[in-house]
Amino acid sequence: MSLLHRASFFVSAARIDQLPAPGAPEVCFVGRSNSGKSTAINVLTNQRRLAFSSKTPGRTRLINMFGLPDPYDPERPMGFLVDLPGYGYAAISHDERDKWAELLGGYLATRTSLVGVVLLVDIRRGVTDLDRRLVDFIAPTGRPVLALLTKADKLPYGQRMRAVFAVKKELADIGALHTVPFSAPNRIGLEEAGEHIENWISPKVVP
Repeated sequence: MSLLHRASFFVSAARIDQLPAPGAPEVCFVGRSNSGKSTAINVLTNQRRLAFSSKTPGRTRLINMFGLPDPYDPERPMGFLVDLPGYGYAAISHDERDKWAELLGGYLATRTSLVGVVLLVDIRRGVTDLDRRLVDFIAPTGRPVLALLTKADKLPYGQRMRAVFAVKKELADIGALHTVPFSAPNRIGLEEAGEHIENWISPKVVP
C-alpha cells in the first residue's frame, strides 16, 4: 500500500504559531482557489473526503495538516501533507487577501520542516500572474517544486505536452522543478506524482 494512503487528519491552524513544532518532513499543496488542491490530495491518498473541498471559492482559510503514520510507530507521524489556503479569489476583501498572503508566505518562508512544494496549475490557463508571484517567493528557498498541471484530461495529448513544455520553460528559473500533467478523474499522472511526494517524505520509498 502506498505511504500516502495511510494519511489521516492531524490538525487545522489559522496562524503559523498554532502549528505543531517543526519536525517530520512536510509537503505542502498550493494553488489558486478551486485549483483542485483538495481533489488532488484525496485522489493521491485514495480517500474520498480526507481534504474538504468547498463549493464556494476562497472559503478555505486554514492550514490543514494530514499525518502519515510511521509503520513502526503508528502513533508518531513520519511526515505530513499540508493543504494551504487557496489564493487569488477576487470576491474577498483586500484585508482578507493580505491575511492569506501573510499566512502562505510565513509558512513557505519559515517552516523548516518543509521539504517540497506541490503547485497546482490549471493546464488550460498556464502560469497566471498570481502563480508567478508565488513561484518568485518560493524560488529563493531552494525547495523543490512539483507542478501538477490539473485538468489534463481536457486537452488532447499533443496539446497537453505543449502545455507541459510551456510551463517548464516559464518556471525554469526555479531550478528544482518537475512538471506532471495531472487529472484526478482520469488518474493521469497519479502514480508519478505520488512517487515524487513519497520520495520527499521518505527517500527510501523510491529507488
